[in-house]
Amino acid sequence: MSLFEKFYPDAYLDSTYVIDFDELYKTGYRGVIFDIDNTLVPHGAPADERAKKLFAHLKELGFSCCLLSNNQRPRVEMFNEEIGVHFIENAHKPSTKNYLRAMELMHTDKKNTLFVGDQLFTDVYGARRTGLYSILVKPIHPKEEIQIVLKRYLEKVVLYFYKRDRKKCADK
Repeated sequence: MSLFEKFYPDAYLDSTYVIDFDELYKTGYRGVIFDIDNTLVPHGAPADERAKKLFAHLKELGFSCCLLSNNQRPRVEMFNEEIGVHFIENAHKPSTKNYLRAMELMHTDKKNTLFVGDQLFTDVYGARRTGLYSILVKPIHPKEEIQIVLKRYLEKVVLYFYKRDRKKCADK
C-alpha cells in the first residue's frame, strides 16, 4: 500500500458536470455531498445556470443533496439560495463529524452516499475517513487562496502516484 493511498479518490474526473449521476442513482446511491468552491462554481461565486440545472436534475432523479463547506455561513447561504438543499458551513473537513451529520440530514448512510470535491487533503481525505465513495474533480478556476495554492503542489505529488497505481492495476 502506498503512503498516499489514504488520499486517493475512488474516481478522478475533469468536472462535477461530467459525472453520470443517472448511472450512480441506478447503482443505488441516494445522497450526494458536495463541496462548493471550485467544485460547483469558481471560488466565491453564486450558483450559476449549470449548477442550478444540475441540482434540479439531481432532485428529479431522487437524490438528496448536502453542501459541505469549510466556508462561513453567509458564503454557503448565498450559494444555496437558488439551489435549496441541505448545507453545513464551517465543516472542519477532513473531520468526519460533518460528513456524518450531512448523511443524517439527507437520511442516507455510508453505502448509498457519495462525495464530490476538488481537494484531496480536505474533501477526499474526509470522505475516505468517513467510509464514503469519493469523486475528485479538477478545480474549476485557477485563482485560489495562497494556502490552497500551496496544498495543490502536494496534491500533484499524490495524484502522480494515484495515476501510476491506477495504471498498474489496469495493466494487470
